[in-house]
Amino acid sequence: MSTGHGDLPRVMRARREKLEALRARGVEPYAYSWDVTRHAAPSVASFETQEAAGALEEGRGEGGRWAGRIVGFRSHGRSAFADLEDHTGRVQVFFRQGVLGEEAYEILDLLDLGDWIGVEGSLFRTRMGQVTVHATGFSLLCKALRPLPLGKVETDEETGESTTWSGFADRESRYRQRYADLAVNPGVREVFRARTRIITAARRFLDDLGFLEVETPVLQPLYGGASARPFVTRHLALDRVLYLRIADELYLKRLIVGGMDRVYEISKDFRNEGIDRFHNPEFTMLEFYQAFADYEDMMDMVERLVTALAESTNGNRQCTYQGTEIAFTPPFARISFVDALAGALGQDPLEAPVEELRKRAEGLGAGDLDGAGRGKLLDKLFGELVQPGLLQPTFVLDHPRELSPLAKPRRGAPHLSERFELIVAGEELANAFSELNDPIAQRARFEDQAALRAAGDAEAQMVDEDYIRALEYGLPPTGGVGIGIDRLVMLLTDQASIRDVILFPTLRKEG
Repeated sequence: MSTGHGDLPRVMRARREKLEALRARGVEPYAYSWDVTRHAAPSVASFETQEAAGALEEGRGEGGRWAGRIVGFRSHGRSAFADLEDHTGRVQVFFRQGVLGEEAYEILDLLDLGDWIGVEGSLFRTRMGQVTVHATGFSLLCKALRPLPLGKVETDEETGESTTWSGFADRESRYRQRYADLAVNPGVREVFRARTRIITAARRFLDDLGFLEVETPVLQPLYGGASARPFVTRHLALDRVLYLRIADELYLKRLIVGGMDRVYEISKDFRNEGIDRFHNPEFTMLEFYQAFADYEDMMDMVERLVTALAESTNGNRQCTYQGTEIAFTPPFARISFVDALAGALGQDPLEAPVEELRKRAEGLGAGDLDGAGRGKLLDKLFGELVQPGLLQPTFVLDHPRELSPLAKPRRGAPHLSERFELIVAGEELANAFSELNDPIAQRARFEDQAALRAAGDAEAQMVDEDYIRALEYGLPPTGGVGIGIDRLVMLLTDQASIRDVILFPTLRKEG
């Protein structure tokens, strides 16, 4: 059995030769199905429980049928051991020529690491103390023609703990070949299982509060709900330009107009922007909207939701992110956007000349400043000067009105908006408003954005006449929230890059 890569073309030729040899023996190398009745980790645990209770007969456990990938193989003449891995873990399998028969046993010589097999047998404990399947039969389910980048497993003799050293170290190759990454790195599989559990828990949290999960268009005649560049496509039959959505916000608020008072969507959004540790052009958002609520209500809900997700993921309200201990202990800190930025700038950001703000932003290396007005400049400066220092969960409140064209004015301070961002570990995790529901004021805000677009700000929003029409029918007081699912998963599973929590991230062209 091949155990290494060697020269890849040579190894692949050898595997093809084994494939033909199997077929010459009448063995079909690509099966249609296999009736699996047992899984690796649960069956080992069950055996040990029965053994401890003295419930085994002659040291034999229950029989069954297992299936998995061969990840280790050791031949001892007329007997052999294989490590079989399925989605639950690994179990050792023991093959003996005298049990299988000479013809079937010889088939083992034509198998390789990475092949999928099905095994029949019963469990026993070897003299070395390992719970093992004593095979009475096996079947090849899939012949792997390309060797997996398998590493090696080292077991601590004192603790018995096993450490898997992957043979697949190059990160970009792992992202491109996620199928191989998942196959050889159990820890990667666990990250994506955790991702699913986090999303399921978020759904359960909102469902229990009476929110209705909905679906809104991905292809939109006009994009909006955020400040970002869109991806553009064309519908041939309609002969019109359409956009991949950059946010769900405007459609979800249309539903509130229609009387659906609590709605949410977990969606794929798309923004034609740069790629870095925290940004991927295709990403997942949770957005939810509640009638008769404001941003104070949404702060309370976000605090409860994030705390609940931390507890369900890690068993408590703490997590470690890239060496920093994060405590999701309510109440989260609250700071004023303007006051925090004023402290960092040494002057009132609302009074400072726009050109002076631009020079400060350029001096800090901020990008995307073409056509930027005061609001965008302040956002860039905050992101450079204040945000990186906000490690513990912190609500940043009351952004300048120019920066929040979809939010209501701050009560008692109309030059500000009723908006908050939740910052954790120096990155934005959530964004929320008391939603602007005055159609006349909304049109004026859209027109201000249109002026910024005309001045060169490609991320400024456009006038959405249909959305204004919806507001004219009447949007009740509403609170809305957007939470970045990918960043949330990064945080709760301690992953350094957004690419580590997206199964198939966007990458530059190969080669």
